[in-house]
Parts: sequence; structure tokens; C-alpha cells
Amino acid sequence: MITLNSARGRLVLTVCCLATLMVGIDSTAVSVALPALERCLGASVCGMQWVIDAYNLVVASLMLLAGAMGDRFGRRRTLLAGYVVFTVGSALCGVASGLDGLIGFRALQALGGAMLGPVSLSVITHTFTGRAERGRAIGVWSSVFGIGLAAGPLVGGVLVAGDGWRSVFWVNVPIGLVALLLTVLCLPESREAASRRADPVGQLLVVVLLSCLTYAVIQAPRQGWGALPVSGTLAAAVVALAFLVPYERRISDPLIDPRFFHSLPFSGSVAVSLASFAALGGFLLISSLYLQDVRGLSALPAGLWMLPMPAMTVLLAPVAGRLTGGRGARLPLLLAGAAMGLAGLMCAAFHAEDSVVALLVAYALFGAGIGLVDVPATALAVSGMPRSRAGVASGVSMATCRVGVSLGVAVFGAVLSSGLHGGSPTGAGAAGFADAARPAWWIVAGCGAAVMMLGALVTSRRAERSARETAVRLFPGGDPAESPAASGGTTVEQPVRQRALTPALRRTTDDAPPGPGARSTKGSPGTVTPWP
Repeated sequence: MITLNSARGRLVLTVCCLATLMVGIDSTAVSVALPALERCLGASVCGMQWVIDAYNLVVASLMLLAGAMGDRFGRRRTLLAGYVVFTVGSALCGVASGLDGLIGFRALQALGGAMLGPVSLSVITHTFTGRAERGRAIGVWSSVFGIGLAAGPLVGGVLVAGDGWRSVFWVNVPIGLVALLLTVLCLPESREAASRRADPVGQLLVVVLLSCLTYAVIQAPRQGWGALPVSGTLAAAVVALAFLVPYERRISDPLIDPRFFHSLPFSGSVAVSLASFAALGGFLLISSLYLQDVRGLSALPAGLWMLPMPAMTVLLAPVAGRLTGGRGARLPLLLAGAAMGLAGLMCAAFHAEDSVVALLVAYALFGAGIGLVDVPATALAVSGMPRSRAGVASGVSMATCRVGVSLGVAVFGAVLSSGLHGGSPTGAGAAGFADAARPAWWIVAGCGAAVMMLGALVTSRRAERSARETAVRLFPGGDPAESPAASGGTTVEQPVRQRALTPALRRTTDDAPPGPGARSTKGSPGTVTPWP
């Protein structure tokens, strides 16, 4: 048995942490490089949106499939494939000669990124079987992501200032090569004896739905909602959704079980994640363009200016875990919504961009909101779920964050483009950019208000009842994971209504997800993931 204190155990953990480090740095470093991309490749706001969303769409669409692939074909093999694809995709991004090629290579990079997060976590949970060791390993894993996330703006600024935007992608190559070598030498193979069946039709419908919806939102300001490409792709998204829901209800192993949405805490967690991470995607996009194109900062100072945002996220995520564990999800969600809403309000109504101090405070407030929202949203996603479904529910919540970022970049970019002459912030001037961005800041404030309202709604007694009723619908005769065989014969099987995970509505009995931005469930290896 591999232990965390052994040399082999530390190497396994290093392999998994390199995966989350690459994803963490990439999440924020690329945003700092957008203005340099704009100048070098002649990209409009629309083009820069696709540089971000090509990655997030693929990751959001394939994340659940990637986790299932690891269970079925082997976690070591799948992680190797993820490292290879992510590293090759990063190298190709670094040599891209045009915007279209860069967008395509970002999608390839995302194919590897979709494997790295869920599979590296799965390796940890199946390698370190002791509860204490597993918790420590997951805490280190998620903390490394937080470090990468916080360092991303600074790393991106240093790289862009020193060697241009291409270096933001090239930095992944040596990390990926080291990770590949360690994976080959140190990582044991593992797979599930009986894994869930694949759902290719559901997967295809999800890809069509997300990609068509995002395309329509991004292209509408340039082409108009009535243009055939926009209206056609929007119609395709509606058709995909219309087919997806009944199809997923019919099959035995759906990609996304529609019955989950009967639970108010689960549905609320999805809505909270969509609202908060849509605000995050738009906030990063507009802030990066503003600092470099309007204030005239170079990449490195811009990265330093943005540092309060991820720094507050990393600092407050453990606080959110303690609050959720001790007092339930309501308080951290209310605080998160208030912080995000106040940040948006400062930029929209009080012109925070006119004052350096006010702007930095707005960045810190928004980062605090993101740090406080992730843990309680995940706790809500798994609250009341049978233990055998907690990991799947957390995985859906994780993918929802990526969807939120994609939609946020699409919507906020569309709002900004519609207010800028020529669709580019270059030459708009401080006043012109501020006027164009003001509706977007109001949307941020609205997202914060939505998080507060949802936090109050989905932590009520009615929500708790709906979670218990959903657990009964999923397993009327009891959760198989709670049978004597599943628990080592130490407990007597009880009905799901009594045995479901206690909802994290007012006070949760589960351990709070460890580390900054982490997602976990106590009752199963489940899913732990950072925000994108």
C-alpha cells in the first residue's frame, strides 16, 4: 500500500499536483495576455472571447466524460493522455500564426485539460485509502491550484513582458514534460472493476447545446440576432436541449441525471455557480482589457494590479469551508453575494476606475466573493444526495463553473463590443471604455444579488425536504453504497430517507471541502475541483 509519507506516495502526489498547477496558472495567466494578443494578431473583443471560451467550452463539455474514461480505461493511462494533449496543445498555441489557429489549438489544449483535473483527483482518492491521508493529499492538491491561481496574473505579466504572449503557453511545456516522465515512472495503474456505461448521445447533445449557445451570444453583436448563423445556432441549441432532457430521463446511466434537479439545494447550487462564475469570466475579461488598453499598463503591472482578486480568493476559501462546516451554506453565500455585488456596484455606480484605491478594493471584494462562494455551492450540490451519487453531483457542479465562465465571457464581451466603435477597446479612451463597460458592471452587481437571494432560498426547510425527497426518488429501496457490503458490514442498511447525506443548509455534518476553491464530499472519493 502506498502511503503519503513514503517516497512513492510523495511522487504520486507530485504528479497529481503538477496537473492542477498547470490548470491554475493557465486559468488567470491567459487573461493577462489578451491585450498583447489583440495587438499582435489584430483580434477584436469577439476574437479574444473565443480564445477564452474555446478552452472553457471543451473542458465543460468533456469533464464528466473524462472522469468516466479514467474509471474505465485506467487512471494512469488517461492522465498520461491528458498531459500529452495539454502539453502538445500548449506548444501549438505558442507557435500559432493567426487567431483562428490559436482558437483551434486552445480547444485541443482543453481536451487535455478536461482529463487533468478530475483524473488527477481520482488518482489521489484511489491511491491514499486512509481517511486522514486522503484528506491531507486532497488539501495539498487543491492548495497547489490556489497557488497557481494567485500566481497566474504575475506569471503571465512577467512572461508577456519578457518574451511576448506566446510564452504564456510555452511555460506549460516543461511542466508537462516533467509530469509525463514522473507519471510513467511513478504512477500505478488503477481502474474500476465495473464502471458506468458511456452516454455518447448525451455527450454530443451537451456539446451542441453549449457550443451553439455560446457562438450565438458572442457573434450577435457583430452580425445581429436576426442573422442566419446566429439565429440558426441558437435554434440548434434549443433543439439540443429539447432532446437532451427526455433522452437523459430514459437511459439507465445518463451523463446528467435530470432527477437531481428535483432537489432545490442541487438546482440552487447550479444557479449559484452559473451566476458567480459568469461574473468571474466577464470580470477577468474586462479588467484585463481596461488595465492594458485604457490605463496603458504593460502586462506585468497589469498582473500586479489584478493580484488582489485571486489572492483574496485563496485566503477566504478556507474561511468559507469553516463557515460552511460550522454554520451551513447560507452565511457564506450571503457574504459572497454581498461582496460580488458591492464590487460590481463600485465599478458601475461609483466609477471605481477613477481611483486606484477604489479599483483595487473592488478587485479584492470580487475575489473575496469568489473565495466564499465555491465551497458552500459545492456543499449544496451534494447535500441530501445518496453517497453513491455525491461524486456525480459534485462533478456536475464542477462542470457548471466552466459553463458559467464561458457564458460570462460571451455575454460580457457582447455587452462591451456593442458599446465600442469597431468592436475593439483600442483607441476608445477611458471615458468611452468606461461607458461601454458600465452595463457589464451592473450585470456583476446583479449576479451578486442573485447569489444572495439563492443563498436564502435554497437553505430553507422546504429546500431540505426537497433534497430528502430527491434521495428517495433516486433509490426508493435504499442507497446501494450504504448496504452492509458497501460499508464493510458494520452497519445495518436503512432507507435512503434516513441515510442520505445531511444537507448543508443550516449546518452540515460533512467535512468542508479542503483547501482553496476545492470541491469534495466526505462520504465518497467524489470530486474535488478548483474553480476555473
